[in-house]
Amino acid sequence: MFNEKKIEFKVGDKDVTVSTGKLAKQATSSVEIRCKNTVLLVTVTASEQPREGIDFFPLMVDFEEKLYSVGRIPGSYMRREGRASDKAVLICRLIDRPARPLFKEGYRNDVHVVILTLSVDPEVPPDTLGMLGAGFALQLAGLPFDGPFGAVRVAFDEDRNFIVNPSEEAQIASDLDIIVSGTADSIMMVEAGAKFVEDDKVVDAIAFAHEEIKNQVAKINEFAEMVGVTLLPFTPPVSNAKLVEIIEATAREDLMASMVNATKAKRKAFVATAKDKVKAAIEALGEDNELVAYNKENPKAIGDEMKQFEKRLLRKQIKETKVRADGRDPTTVRPISVEAGRLPIVHGDGLFTRGDTQVMSIVALATERMSRSLDGIDSETEKFYMHNYNFPAWSVGEVRPNRGPGRREIGHGALGERAIVAALPDHEDFAYAIRVVSEILESAGSTSMAATCASSLALFDAGVPMKCAVAGIAMGLIQEGDESIVLTDIHELEDFLGDMDFKVAGNEDGISALQMDIKIKGIAIETLRRAIAQAKDARLHILGKMNEIIPEPRNTLRGNAPRITTTTVPKDKIGAVIGPGGKNIKWIIEATGAEVNINDEGVVNIYYTEDGAGELAKEYVEISANGVKAGKVYEGEVVKVLDGVGAIVEMVAGASGLVHISQIAQERVEDLDKYVKVGDKVKVRVQGTDARGRTSLSMKEVDNPPKEAREEATAA
Repeated sequence: MFNEKKIEFKVGDKDVTVSTGKLAKQATSSVEIRCKNTVLLVTVTASEQPREGIDFFPLMVDFEEKLYSVGRIPGSYMRREGRASDKAVLICRLIDRPARPLFKEGYRNDVHVVILTLSVDPEVPPDTLGMLGAGFALQLAGLPFDGPFGAVRVAFDEDRNFIVNPSEEAQIASDLDIIVSGTADSIMMVEAGAKFVEDDKVVDAIAFAHEEIKNQVAKINEFAEMVGVTLLPFTPPVSNAKLVEIIEATAREDLMASMVNATKAKRKAFVATAKDKVKAAIEALGEDNELVAYNKENPKAIGDEMKQFEKRLLRKQIKETKVRADGRDPTTVRPISVEAGRLPIVHGDGLFTRGDTQVMSIVALATERMSRSLDGIDSETEKFYMHNYNFPAWSVGEVRPNRGPGRREIGHGALGERAIVAALPDHEDFAYAIRVVSEILESAGSTSMAATCASSLALFDAGVPMKCAVAGIAMGLIQEGDESIVLTDIHELEDFLGDMDFKVAGNEDGISALQMDIKIKGIAIETLRRAIAQAKDARLHILGKMNEIIPEPRNTLRGNAPRITTTTVPKDKIGAVIGPGGKNIKWIIEATGAEVNINDEGVVNIYYTEDGAGELAKEYVEISANGVKAGKVYEGEVVKVLDGVGAIVEMVAGASGLVHISQIAQERVEDLDKYVKVGDKVKVRVQGTDARGRTSLSMKEVDNPPKEAREEATAA
């Protein structure tokens, strides 16, 4: 019934098994990949015909997190999985980025890669295993694909030695978390987060990962030969020689002018003029000319060929003159402007402008209750630092409705978030939920790194006690034959027409985040090492500009940001603070206007905006936990009047006592109603407790304590 084929090998110290021929046989290809108790099904499905009228390769990747894979039911109202989580989207991007450049130029068939989590073991995170499974499945599909590719994660062990595909626990404990994908010959993709690890050490980790990837690629080729792969027919598109000739003769002057120190607006104008001249030259040939008919049948042909010509011109200019389209040399950063504290109400803000790229980041601080709850397949259940990245159409002068964040926005937001996390204070020392929103105001290359810089500025402005400032830069590449030119701070044209977008963030000491995308079939480790070294020089330059404006975090919180005071109660008193059904803690919150959060260790964080509210709430918490102290004066509320006996005064929910009728006033009290009523706010001094643990209070001794109380106060 099944013609199952299987291969077993090791990745690091873990056994991996890949099989095909049993599951999902109607897909173009499918593999089941296993490592320990993590089991994934990876399918590749390609359409039989190319999609008409598009100028891009329609590759789709979906990573489907199934909560049954970790033995849980989804927490949503419908009790089923909904839209992909941010982590799932990021894993999709990890697979798309190395796979896309390996497909043949001009291939336009729809291709859908799906990774389905069937069983997930914390010892084997599914992201890199899914990437490896995609490398197997794509190679077995027989598509016009110049693979295969492999993928590994590298982290540090306790002795800072490199380890491959660590467990989730080891990954979290490591100062370095880097995912690398590549072919046998070169690196295709890098994604990393780090706690300011030295630049050279990061490159060494990439080189270490590549050696493991070479072994994976050999196993994929071995398995493909074992299975037997039938290559699907594909004929690459051929350019129209006559159209290319007209473009090169007609558009050259304006395209060259667009690459000589022109602004973004001027470049657009030059390119539009060049396109108009090409159209006019074709129309001048007459209706009967075959090129006119070809142009009508292929309305995107002029734009496609002009892009290719523009690409050749730009690359030739940079290679021969080392002068870029905006007049810079390969290592120069665009002009930078830095501002902070522009907005009056917000908790913190930073404006970062680099050339024609501009980002404003804004901070909002809130209580721990406003952290983000997560319902995924890994161990992370909440986030206290959140970075949102918004990229409106108007930032590039376009008209397009806002439909919420797409995969690009989620990816760029996560990169900026990861870059900053290493610099944040420990949550125990700064117990806030922090949200930073980066609004892209202008885009002309590397908005994600500008968002990182703006976020750092905003957090400093907000008074968040950051460990350091963080800056980022995007590096580009022009690869022509054996010559490679690394470009610092790429602008949009170099991103669009170049070979690499390599983003590097960190501080003076090391790297906190990396992300590398390429459009060619990989780059050498030596080129990567040079790019990271060049990026460090740029990063230090940018940090210098930022430090000129705001060299350290402000020493107080801004505006109406909630303040915090902290106290600790014994673990066995947590229930007393909370009270039955939360009665006591709700009373404290209502009475003071502060927000009170208590954790399982007895740490109580009290957030307040009104002066005095925090200390009052802290006092109430301590009373709830430890009771009132003899001789101390408290304010309370009369909750009951006992005729002929006295009044019950509640100082805090769960802590009350009796003011005997003899302790109401200095004079003799006959009628209690003349002195106290239910709801009255009164001050009382604690006299002590009786044998049954009941608290005795006095109103008349508030201002005139007995002699022994006065002596104790004087001694204290």
